[in-house]
Amino acid sequence: DWFYATKRNQFWPILEAVYGVELKDTVSRKKLFRSMGIAMADIIYQCERKKGNNLDTNLTNFIYNTKAIEKILNKYPINTILFSSRFVEKKFKQIFKEIIIRHPNIDLLTLPSPSPRYAAMRLNEKIEKYKKLLPKS
Repeated sequence: DWFYATKRNQFWPILEAVYGVELKDTVSRKKLFRSMGIAMADIIYQCERKKGNNLDTNLTNFIYNTKAIEKILNKYPINTILFSSRFVEKKFKQIFKEIIIRHPNIDLLTLPSPSPRYAAMRLNEKIEKYKKLLPKS
């Protein structure tokens, strides 16, 4: 599947609520992203998990997606980079310092984690926050 394939993750239900569309398959998800001018990329190209769950803290042995990220930022007029967790934001700022310096006009913003484990916000609060930060339809 394409990004956040796990059924428990709230990413796609949040986007469905934000944009008022059904996003049950890859085709509909990619169509929404194209229409909204949204791109998606992993900053981690490859890694291993220390334990058998999907917590960010279990990730180890990182290989970062530096060439692809740099190519995207050099080729396209990116205004904003949104992170799906503080962990990813922190790693991006550590690993991609030079890219950030070369692209000072790109806003770096962090969305509330779509993980159901992130219980500091209820789903409806996450939806409202995403509505404020994502491109408008």
